Amino acid sequence: MACINAQGELTESAGKILAALDQPATTEAVAERTNLPLFRVRSGLREMREAGLVEAKEDLYLLTERGHSLLPMQPS
Repeated sequence: MACINAQGELTESAGKILAALDQPATTEAVAERTNLPLFRVRSGLREMREAGLVEAKEDLYLLTERGHSLLPMQPS
């Protein structure tokens, strides 16, 4: 799976996509927030949905608990 490497860690682009989903967003908004090509965001979101990291509600994507758990801890 392209969004998770052989060590079971998020790839750089997958990490950017997950971080961009701090709020529900469309594929276009994620592409804009990450500066990744739209085709890469679409394929990444599809793979992460299959892996249970994100879910789709209408045209918006949002993090699942599993996806949220993979994000780096934010300093408080």
